[in-house]
Amino acid sequence: MISGDGEGGSVEMETETTAAASAAVSATATAAATATATAAATTTAPDALLTVEHLSIRFGGLLAVDDLSFSALPGEITAIIGPNGAGKTTVFNCLTGFYSPDVGRLLMRHSDGAEVYLERLESDQIARRGRLARTFQNVRLFPRMTVLENLLVAQHAELMRGSLYTVGGLFSLPSYRRAQQAAVEKACRYLNLVGLLSRADEEAGALAHGAQRRLEIARALCSDPVLLCLDEPAAGLNPSESKTLRHFLRRICEEEGLAILLIEHDMGVVMGISDHIVVLDYGRKISEGTPEEVAGDPRVIAAYLGEEDADDGSTSSTAATA
Repeated sequence: MISGDGEGGSVEMETETTAAASAAVSATATAAATATATAAATTTAPDALLTVEHLSIRFGGLLAVDDLSFSALPGEITAIIGPNGAGKTTVFNCLTGFYSPDVGRLLMRHSDGAEVYLERLESDQIARRGRLARTFQNVRLFPRMTVLENLLVAQHAELMRGSLYTVGGLFSLPSYRRAQQAAVEKACRYLNLVGLLSRADEEAGALAHGAQRRLEIARALCSDPVLLCLDEPAAGLNPSESKTLRHFLRRICEEEGLAILLIEHDMGVVMGISDHIVVLDYGRKISEGTPEEVAGDPRVIAAYLGEEDADDGSTSSTAATA
């Protein structure tokens, strides 16, 4: 009798234990699935202009960008920040076709419903079909050309069509004259926007550094982008020029109705104009959110300023400061 009762109790306890374990596993799986779905929903916002999903790229043994996902919304300024070597410019190079990512999806959704997968296109197709333009860390103008000519060069595709891809320009065909007039009008419009219209006939190389930065942005705008990628536009600017740049970039978003993806080390510029910030460190995303959320994130503070050693209280730098 005693032996039988013991066996029955043992079976009952085993059954209860198995049921509890199954419930715990089910709850854990449900929580994980919910968290994954929430993260995916955040990354793949249905109204996003640009969606980057699981972007990774490796150079030999160096994993430059590691499983990066984020979105950029229309009409907003999204900043990508992080210490030197965090992989920010590499992200731009993947978006604009300079590099081909090893893994990941780079999706542009246009207002007409068209979807363009940037990772499948060449650089010229990205500019034309993706409607994405960029500037570089170092100013890349044609210094011996005039300010106006630098903007006309950016419209060479329209001018070539106007010339019928032959000698139409040489013989000043009506189609070429119309294309040339439209190109000059567009160039003057953007020169007026950046405050350089009065210097249209000067050589670009004679402009001050801040003016050259603005000219480079105007040249990018001439390709009619919906997403403008700016790589450290405030580099080399003094505080007054940086303040002017902040107002200028915000004005571009409001008046042109485009989105800006910004890489910048000047935190005054980033915190002053960004709607959304993505923080990278060693190729991985460590934080994302509004300027206020990112500024108070301990992981961001540690990435920029170093983290305190738990043993001796000293501070060790985790990355180069911006």
